[in-house]
Order: sequence, then structure tokens, then C-alpha cells
Amino acid sequence: MISVNDFKTGLTIEVDGGIWRVVDFQHVKPGKGAAFVRSKLKNLRTGAVQEKTFRAGEKVAKAQIDNKKMQYLYDDGDNYVFMDMQNYEQIELPKQQVAEEMFYVLENTELTVIMYGNEVLGVDLPNTVTLEVAETEPNIKGDTSSGGSKPAVMETGLTVNVPFFVNQGDKLIVNTQDGSYVSRA
Repeated sequence: MISVNDFKTGLTIEVDGGIWRVVDFQHVKPGKGAAFVRSKLKNLRTGAVQEKTFRAGEKVAKAQIDNKKMQYLYDDGDNYVFMDMQNYEQIELPKQQVAEEMFYVLENTELTVIMYGNEVLGVDLPNTVTLEVAETEPNIKGDTSSGGSKPAVMETGLTVNVPFFVNQGDKLIVNTQDGSYVSRA
């Protein structure tokens, strides 16, 4: 058990039968009444984000999460196939469980798979990834790097708004939190 006063971003807890990751939290001490902790929690099974308020000092169960290094192998149509880097066992994750995250992942990429016991909850992405531009409009003479943007389709199918000077074949660094362009690689 852990006190809500000890919340940290990224902490995983068990509340109401679900496995939740603390996305954001705020300790509130009103002038009148008892202190409380306002938190934003992400359900690791469904991906839903929910705001929840706890009384100060309330205890919640800490979830025992295992992070395994795995390599993404291929897409078999209905599932994504991953291989454990230690014992070479393969697991399949349904597409709907990790569809959003897979827009940032190329075949043979090493990822961290989040597990709760034998249940696979999802994949943990790095903050940024390097992807190649598969398709974008050509550069128009006179466009500057300081103004405007255009859509670019990356090699994984992800669409990113990029500056006008980016061309097809360029390698770009993309933020995995919001899908935004960071810089050229």
C-alpha cells in the first residue's frame, strides 16, 4: 500500500479493480476543509484517462508492473508479434490494444512491453523516434523555415505537420507524446 501523498508521475496503482498510471497530480490544501490530492489517471488496460480525487493520506495498492525488453517483429494481419530478447519467446498483441503506439514503430525495433503478471498491458515508447518521410508535397521556392507547415506521411503511415523545407526521403525526429515534428535527424 502507498499513500496518495507519495504520488509521482508514472507510478502505477490499483484502484477500483483497474490498473492505472498516474499522469498528473496536484496536492490541494483549501483554506477550509481537509486537504486532498487531485489526480489524472490513465487506465493501462483500456487507455482511458480519468480524473480522480483522493483524501490526503488515503492508501491505495501499488501495482507490480514488469517492463520487458522486446523486439517488434511483424504485423500478421490481426496482431502485432513481439519477441522477448532474453528467451526468444514470441507474444502477439491485438491491433486494437496498441494501434496508436505502432504508428511510431518500425519492424525490428526494441521496445519496452508493460506486463502485469502474465497480462500484457501495452508498449512503452521512447520520447522521440526517427522516421523517414514517405510522401509530402514538394518544396516551393520562396518558402522559409520560419513560416507555415505542410502534412507529411511517414514510413509507418503516421501523418505529421512539418515545415515547408522538409522533402520526401528526409529523416525526421518525431515526438511520440503528441505526434509533432521535432527536427531533422
